[in-house]
Amino acid sequence: MAWLGYNDPEMLALLFALARLGGILVPLNWRLTAAEHRSILADCKPRWLVAGAGFEQHATGLGVPRPALDAAHGRPLEGTDGDDLLVVYTSGTTGTPKGAVLTQAALLWNAYNGIHAHDLQQSDRVLTCLPMFHVGGLNIQTVPALLAGAAVTLHSRFEPGAWLAEVARGRSTLSLLVPAAMQAVIAHPAWAAADLSSLRLLNSGSMVVPESLIRAFHARGVPVGQVYGCTETAPIATVLLREDAARKLGSAGKAAPHCEVRLVDGEIQVRGPNLMRGYWRDPAASAAAFEDGWFRTGDLARVDDEGYYWIMGRSKDVIISGGENIYPAELENVLADCPAIAEAAVVGIGDARWGEAACACVVPRAGASLDEAAVLALFRDRLAKFKHPRRVVFLDSLPKNALGKVQKPELRRRLEAR
Repeated sequence: MAWLGYNDPEMLALLFALARLGGILVPLNWRLTAAEHRSILADCKPRWLVAGAGFEQHATGLGVPRPALDAAHGRPLEGTDGDDLLVVYTSGTTGTPKGAVLTQAALLWNAYNGIHAHDLQQSDRVLTCLPMFHVGGLNIQTVPALLAGAAVTLHSRFEPGAWLAEVARGRSTLSLLVPAAMQAVIAHPAWAAADLSSLRLLNSGSMVVPESLIRAFHARGVPVGQVYGCTETAPIATVLLREDAARKLGSAGKAAPHCEVRLVDGEIQVRGPNLMRGYWRDPAASAAAFEDGWFRTGDLARVDDEGYYWIMGRSKDVIISGGENIYPAELENVLADCPAIAEAAVVGIGDARWGEAACACVVPRAGASLDEAAVLALFRDRLAKFKHPRRVVFLDSLPKNALGKVQKPELRRRLEAR
């Protein structure tokens, strides 16, 4: 089954029902366009699509049947630990969506890691506001909290004022925010007077978390932990515990208890029962992602003398903007279709609000008439709005190596110099 909707208890009911039946859930990113949804659905070919409130009309145009409420009535309960349960699509550096396949066992072991990361108790009250179509919103706190017997409050979408009000009203003890959401909360007019006394830990992740954001919460008496991982690791690979939040401020912590982490030439590699089985019906990509059972993240880190990891950057080109992954190849594919563009490359640049944003570096063809508005219009209806470049820079040429490959570090350096 595919699910398209905001955060909703119905999505969790589907997940657990499908687990009992031996079925698979494919959560769709509601921020994507219909064209992007159709591409994903053509790859995974779900039997049914379940649409949450407000998405019925969009879902009707995707060509997947809607299930009857009793569609699974009478089905035997055949689910086992080894069954595929969750397929989460990530575009990767090629710009082609790939479905990371997580088994029931992967979600279970990841949930044990989540219980450890937060010292989850039955008395905890978890506030979930990040989208559960991501493994972060679903698997870092939400599923672990339910396994531990804690209470979960779902917000359909993140809104900083509603988050602050709910923490005070519901006496939330745990929550999860990406850096862009942390910034929005801090900038909200209610921040200074908000009652945050019930929060015993705020967790963050998705990229390097600016220390200024961490210190702002620490100043309000809220420790900030971190989780490092990716879709393919379900996602918990390393955790910074509450007791280390101040002493190791900015660190991604140590390996979670039920997985192993190592550095190979500075690259983070992960092994454990929480890892994906592979990519959906893509054996070549699956084989390339692993090295002797270790998943190659493509991310770079250093480890200190106490075994704490510090994320240094990404060897992949992925841009993380407001907690969302933007893959330059997707944008570059759009730019390549424009006859007025000779060549183009997309890189991430610093952004005060979103952490990072996409910048399109464009070399126009001789004699072509092209401006920023025309370039931005190319992405309309092709890609979700959050993926669109927030800046367009026109250049005479792109820096390349001897093999003709664009040197993106040099390109970023030139942009910074400008």
